[in-house]
Amino acid sequence: MKNNRMTLQDIANLAGLNKMTVSRYLRDPGQVSLRSRELIAKVMEENNYIPNRAPEILLNARSKTIGVLIPSFRNQIFADVLAGIESVTSAHHYQTLIANYEYDPLREEREVLNLLSYNIDGLILTSKQHSDRMVQYVRASGIPVAELMDFGGQHLDIQVGFDNEKAAWDMTNAFLESGKRAIAFFGSMDDPRDLSRFYGTELALAAHGLKAYHMVPRTISSVALGRQMFLQMQQSRPDIDAIFCTNDDLAVGVLLACQVQGIAVPQNMAIAGFHGLEIGRARLKKIASVITPRYEIGKTASEILIARLAGKDAVNRVNLAYQIYYGDTL
Repeated sequence: MKNNRMTLQDIANLAGLNKMTVSRYLRDPGQVSLRSRELIAKVMEENNYIPNRAPEILLNARSKTIGVLIPSFRNQIFADVLAGIESVTSAHHYQTLIANYEYDPLREEREVLNLLSYNIDGLILTSKQHSDRMVQYVRASGIPVAELMDFGGQHLDIQVGFDNEKAAWDMTNAFLESGKRAIAFFGSMDDPRDLSRFYGTELALAAHGLKAYHMVPRTISSVALGRQMFLQMQQSRPDIDAIFCTNDDLAVGVLLACQVQGIAVPQNMAIAGFHGLEIGRARLKKIASVITPRYEIGKTASEILIARLAGKDAVNRVNLAYQIYYGDTL
């Protein structure tokens, strides 16, 4: 028998078990014994059986699915976040539905509504800035929702992240302690996280009577963009002696531009990035950066969501630690 038209009773008969055991296995393999799991899995594999979840969904049963929304598949920082999410969801036999919205609030509305239409059990968002309509959709669904990557301010339900403003404040003070005074902040999308980092930079400089030079192209960061921004900055602010980038790929672009021009780093130009990406440390000259706990953020949020779905008590706000890495460019 090599088709998917088998019934639960067919599987039970072939496995030598009762139908209820098979049903429990399909809902959650952990509810049945190891021997039963092995027998049922063997029968399903031999017969290419694919479970049909539609009846459960129509009956408003759990779909065992978590929706995940990220701002862009092109932004590499979310690969680690997704890995952290998957490490927990797969261990608990949950599936993930992943969508992106390219930093567009209207598209975010559409993608959230689409995810909710699949009767997802929980939702993970990687931003805390949403349209009013999207918030209405989420609240009406009644499912647990986690917002990731930032900590502080208003939140819908569960919040797991780190303090972007404080991280930027710490890095800016590291620039100041090294003797730098003319500091530029290179943003990218001008999203809430970018803005939090810029505010942190502003606050640290203001305490010394200084102001930051702010560049924000409102596009996704890249090495090429970092180089382009550096060249533009040289035309308007040749006095700048330190650049704080909202992402490490921008910082790599700045470093490459400095090397081409023979600018001594960090003596004449200090450089720092954000997130501690591999690209920033895969060079002979390691780039200073704020190392962010992206994997732990995804993992922790998923653990909280699944605990809530299991009816267990769980904290709803977690502020994870970041690290300041000084590298060779600060």
